[in-house]
Amino acid sequence: MERRLEGRVALVTGVTRRIGIGAAIAREPGARGARLFLSSYRPYDQTQLWGVEADEPAQIAAELRASGSEVEALEIDLANPESAEVLVAAVVARFGAIDILVNNAAHSESGGIDALDAAQLDRHYAVNLRAPALLCAAFARRRASGPGGRIVNITSGQGHGPMPGELAYAATKGGIDALTLSLSADLARGGITVNAIDPGATDTGWMSDVLRESLWRNAPMGRVGVPLDAARLVAFLASDDAAWITGQIIRSRGGL
Repeated sequence: MERRLEGRVALVTGVTRRIGIGAAIAREPGARGARLFLSSYRPYDQTQLWGVEADEPAQIAAELRASGSEVEALEIDLANPESAEVLVAAVVARFGAIDILVNNAAHSESGGIDALDAAQLDRHYAVNLRAPALLCAAFARRRASGPGGRIVNITSGQGHGPMPGELAYAATKGGIDALTLSLSADLARGGITVNAIDPGATDTGWMSDVLRESLWRNAPMGRVGVPLDAARLVAFLASDDAAWITGQIIRSRGGL
């Protein structure tokens, strides 16, 4: 594999589970020569059905180091308004620069209109929209002007079809699409591209057998998404080959 990101510094959020999208995303820029700073937050995953091992983020970092990547990691709660500034400052303190930001961390709770309240909306907003926006702002302030700056946001299918039963999640992820488009115009003259990808239904251990089989039956390519699908697209958008692509919401869903 060509090391097209040699020397670049990439911050990837939401790198907590070995089979998650965040870990897959980190592996691809790492294999292409990027130095990596990873954020995780185990208390969130511990509340989910899939769970997380106590040392799983450390296992991911160790795996990446063993493959030759230079890696730093920090567990941080992005729901805290100060976390974005703290995290980006930590990246620059460790590596001296920041070139790539991947906003992957997300908060999701099931809940339709009967369960919707201010607290649920606030929990989703804090992680899914406020944190990425503040991270983008901190990134832009610290990144030296010139070509090569990359922001990649992970969005969802709320613009592709309805998401009943996930109103707070869909609403806040919808904000990511709007942020991506407007921010791309703000940052273009500074040499920073801003894009988002919607990886569609991706099997990271959360799918039931019934849901997986249902998706398979309707999948034009005969399968559901895997984390590597999203990771390869992120690596491309982070590269010089994608220098002319900005303000795009890319639906990478295998035809689903």
